[in-house]
Order: sequence, then structure tokens, then C-alpha cells
Amino acid sequence: MIFVTGGAGYIGSHTCVELLMAGHDVTVYDNFSNSQWEATERVQRIAGRTMAVVRGDIRDGAALQAALHASGAKAVVHFAGLKAVGESEAEPLKYYDNNVLGTVRLLEAMAACGVKTLVFSSSATVYGVPEVLPYREDHRLSATNTYGMTKLVVENMLRDLHRSDADWRIGILRYFNPVGAHSSGLIGEDPQGTPNNLMPYVAQVAVGRREFLNVWGNDYPTPDGTGVRDYIHVVDLALGHVKALDYLGANTGCVSVNLGAGVGHSVLDMVRSFEAASGRPVPFKVGPRRAGDLDAYWADASLAQALFGWRVERGLDVMCEDTWRWQNMNPNGYKGEK
Repeated sequence: MIFVTGGAGYIGSHTCVELLMAGHDVTVYDNFSNSQWEATERVQRIAGRTMAVVRGDIRDGAALQAALHASGAKAVVHFAGLKAVGESEAEPLKYYDNNVLGTVRLLEAMAACGVKTLVFSSSATVYGVPEVLPYREDHRLSATNTYGMTKLVVENMLRDLHRSDADWRIGILRYFNPVGAHSSGLIGEDPQGTPNNLMPYVAQVAVGRREFLNVWGNDYPTPDGTGVRDYIHVVDLALGHVKALDYLGANTGCVSVNLGAGVGHSVLDMVRSFEAASGRPVPFKVGPRRAGDLDAYWADASLAQALFGWRVERGLDVMCEDTWRWQNMNPNGYKGEK
């Protein structure tokens, strides 16, 4: 049994599918503040298997411990967290409360229940401004925004915890830029309000929900002047969690591992690829650079291959095709109103 916090969210729901398909039993623990119950129903439909779903907040230590104990889980995959960079800068205490204090409560519940295997959802934001590219796991850690800092604080906490008790088995997975959707079109990214990430914004323009895309800066030192990022298909990312659990089942330790495609694509690369996949135009307007945006970054993902036997299998075309299928089938997300 795997206990998945935030399992109704974008990455969490796709990971639950892959866990179920791999034969694991799953309990989801989610407060549904930024996700929909419908996602959990669709996960079970895709996998052809049921899973337990518990509504709860990770900051509620008593409820969390009770749910974890009742699940009988042997490992935890921890997704529950706030993730909007701009919001984190405007409301830092909200992010420390949820992302850091919530993780403290989770670790306390795990210790009380004797569960000491954890896969943690971290982020490439812990690397800060690139000193060298691609980012390797031994790059200096220095977050440049509050969201990234909460991830780094939790990473440090996990390393300290493992040093204090070597029985803990911890996988820290540093994501790059997850995009795409399940090939069924049943689950995908469903941001509340204005999307913070590029791909859902592009998809909403293509489907007619938004008039145009804002491209923030076209004077970066990149091939076409727009920012370059490492985009990874969410299903490849989800499979990385299954591989990480397999690894931790056979190995002790605390490991930090990049999950990225290992190649960078620009904003305009993504726009053109999405236009090709959807057959729809994606009009855009160029605006000034946003403060804090980096020119370019991408991952060295060779450690994930060496430790987990994991590598990406889905390229940019598939990322765009699957995103469009999800958006076209669900133009208003899980709510479904036309």
C-alpha cells in the first residue's frame, strides 16, 4: 500500500494511475484545495482498479496520522503542496505553513506509524541561477523565490532526518517542467483561475478560452530570444516515482535525483509544436521580461537512469498531442461546463 498526499493533483493523479497499473494499492490523502474529486474517479477508471480516497489536510496531524495508520501503507509519496511562484512571493507565510509545516506533520505521522520510506516531490527551483548547465544533482543549491525555498528547506530537513536515523529511505525527486496528459484524455492539468505554467495557457488559447498568450521577453540569449526550459511528459515523470519506490525498496539512503528530459525547448518551440498538434493557431503578444525568470535551464538526468533505470520515452510532439487531447475533451477541465 502506498499513501499518496496530494494524489488528486496534476502530477499526483498521473502517478496514482501508474502505481495502480504497477500493482500497488493506493490511498490518496488530499484537501482538494487545488484539485477535483473527479480526478480520483477517473484515475480508477483508467487503471481498472479502485483506491481509497481520504479528504484531509496535511497540517492536521491527528487526522493525517489516523489516515496513514488506517491505510496500512508501507511507503509515502508526498505531492501535497502549494506551487505558484508568484503567489509564494506575495504570501510567503502561507507557503511555509503548507509546504514546510505540513511536511513536518507528515514526517511525524510517518514516524508514529513506523513508515520510513518516502518519495518527495521537489523542484529544479532549488538550483537557483545556473552556474553550469545542465543542472546536475551536485550543483550548488540556492533558491531564488519563496516556493523554491520551501522545497529546499524540506530537502534539508529530509537530509537531516536521514542523518539522525539511517532507517529512513528517502528519494528526493527534482522535477523540471511537467507537461502533457494521460493518453486517454481523461486526466490532465486543470489549473484554477489563470494558469501559472506555459502549456495549460497555450492549450486554453488554442481551445478558445483565452484570446492570446503572453510571451514574457524575446531578448534572452537563446536561439529565438525566448526562455528555454526542460519539459518532461507527466507520464514519464509519474513512472519516475514508481521506479524511485522500487529503488528504495531495495536500497537504504537519502538520494536526490533529477527528473527531466535533458533537453531544452523555447517558449516559441512549444507554441509551434502545439499549433502542429492541435491544428489551431496560438496567437501571442510579447511583453517585457518578468523579474526572476531565468534565460535557460535543463537537466542532466543520467543519475536517474543509473540508479532507477529510468529515462524519458515521450518527446515534444507527444507532450503537445496529449495536452491537446485532454484540453479538447475537457475544455473547462474537470468541471465540464461548456
